[in-house]
Amino acid sequence: MPVSPFFKLERMMKNRPHAQATARQDEMRTRWKHWAVGSVIAMGAVWGGAEVFGAEHETVIESHGYTNFGELKYGPDEVLSYVNPDAPKGGEFSQWSQGTFDSFNQYAREGTTGALNTLPYETVLTAYADDPYGSYCYLCKTLEYPESKDWVIFNLRDDVTFSDSTPMTAEDVAFTFNLFQEQGIAEYRAVVSEYIDTVEVLDTHRIRFSFTDTAPRRDVIGFAGGTPVFSKAWFEETGTRLDEANNAPFVGTGPYLLDTVDINRQIIYRKDPNWWAADLPVNQGRNNFETIRIEYFADGSAALEGFKSGVYTFRSENSSLQWATQYDFLGVRNGWVNKVELPDGSIGSGQGFVFNLDKEVWQDNRVRQAVNMMVNFEWMNETLFYGIYDRPVSFWDNSDLVATGVPTEGEIAILQPLVDDGLLDASILTDEAVMPYVSGTVDRPLDRSMLRRASVLLDDAGWVVVDGKRMKDGKVLTAEFLQFSPQFDRVINPIVENLQRLGIEAKLNRVDTSQYVERRRSGDFDLVNHSLGQGFEPSSGLRQWFGSETADDSSRNLMRLRSPAIDQLMTIVIESETLEELTTSTQALDRVLRAEGFWIPQWQKNVHTVAYYDMFRFKEIPPLSLSPIDNWWYDAEAGEALRAAGAFQ
Repeated sequence: MPVSPFFKLERMMKNRPHAQATARQDEMRTRWKHWAVGSVIAMGAVWGGAEVFGAEHETVIESHGYTNFGELKYGPDEVLSYVNPDAPKGGEFSQWSQGTFDSFNQYAREGTTGALNTLPYETVLTAYADDPYGSYCYLCKTLEYPESKDWVIFNLRDDVTFSDSTPMTAEDVAFTFNLFQEQGIAEYRAVVSEYIDTVEVLDTHRIRFSFTDTAPRRDVIGFAGGTPVFSKAWFEETGTRLDEANNAPFVGTGPYLLDTVDINRQIIYRKDPNWWAADLPVNQGRNNFETIRIEYFADGSAALEGFKSGVYTFRSENSSLQWATQYDFLGVRNGWVNKVELPDGSIGSGQGFVFNLDKEVWQDNRVRQAVNMMVNFEWMNETLFYGIYDRPVSFWDNSDLVATGVPTEGEIAILQPLVDDGLLDASILTDEAVMPYVSGTVDRPLDRSMLRRASVLLDDAGWVVVDGKRMKDGKVLTAEFLQFSPQFDRVINPIVENLQRLGIEAKLNRVDTSQYVERRRSGDFDLVNHSLGQGFEPSSGLRQWFGSETADDSSRNLMRLRSPAIDQLMTIVIESETLEELTTSTQALDRVLRAEGFWIPQWQKNVHTVAYYDMFRFKEIPPLSLSPIDNWWYDAEAGEALRAAGAFQ
């Protein structure tokens, strides 16, 4: 399946637990990093012949793609550089997922969706894992747009069919876009409705999107082309709704179909033998597996034992403890299983705990920082993580969008008006960018110097110690860490103990998956895990993560952040026209976001820690994505040898 740019839609999914990094989840996580969150799909400008269109007499550009910065890496009908175009087809790829599921519709609030549920879908425009700013026609042959980007026309392919063999037309594209506008979640509708003025079907395979005058021009083409395309006829015949749980994926154009499902235990997808795009040059060496199987487990430890015994055959390991101590098993010793660290050139995950700012107690940054000081990363990394992690610094780690040191002249020019208007403290102009607290204690979880500093902050905030507990206005200061995976117990319990030493009544509350999803969504938590890593081209999708307008009900702005200064900074980022402007404005935004203190950075690593049975092959790992389902293949001879040796079931 092409690495489809669901920029808006990937981010409008209800937030789901990610205790494990499955292959598809890893792919999606990476996509979220190297494109702006919900932002424009950057399509590379290969200029076609100019023509005159309409009364404006503007030059119209016709191209196979588009980019806001630089040039497209690929011309039309090129094979991707990181695939093996001669890769054999067939075999099975299997992985694991944690928890339970009762739906295949990730676009609805209700239900918990099964893994890889977007495999049956494709989009008008697509993106590739070694071109961070580019995007290309996929369900279309070419796109046309004027220099003003007031509209775009997609000239759709006439050979695209849905999985039920019916042809895809412009009517299906328009229907799907309107469906998301009518039944999609509110945070998505609120953003897109400000950008798209009209959608017009010009003929069977041509569709025009016209944009509002106020829509940021870096975003508009991406908004129009980033929606997956569903069958209008199927939706109308079945009466299916986008905002309700569904027991199977919708009818789409993608390479895989749901084959079998055992609720809460197993999902199998099978290659569509009649997939319309199998012979396209861009798909050579991709979608090579005949079946993709997902095995469900209650927790990571049980899943690892399943991997050892060959219940499934690919594992992206996210537990440092297991990676360091649990991979000296028979399969590794016999050479049946490869344990490797693969390069990851994408933007960092931005993983951390976030506070619920709707709760009054967490609206005081002094209280938030006191809690932050009780997280001793240095001890964790040495004692719990075997030294394999780094700590996130920014929401744009591993890029030049990170704010460093004191503000540059360019940043000051952006920040000064916000200081003058009283929206930011003047210290933002002179202080160095906020960095995570560094403990000098690695031999024990509690750093006493941090304890003293945190105590002073709480005293200043009015939370005084009474009978060993922090009290204010007759209330006890409490802090609950909401979790669903037992893998976090060994990490959070020492933090809880540190907070209790500080006088905070802290606890870890581990709930089942469905409760976890619902409580995160509804804001029923104090602190919860969140991955806030952004993309190389931040734009309008920022508002879903950090905008005041999304704070009441957002799958991304879990911390309920409301800041007029940040709202204005996001507008400056969105309206940036050059890469230099984008870099400077994003650095300013990063600086202010980190100063807000709603985030306690956790840990991340710059490699993929992966184990797989030695029957999978790949040409290379693209710099911005690890996506085995997309471009790895099955070595049948090696697979049969492993099976004969009893390596797996």
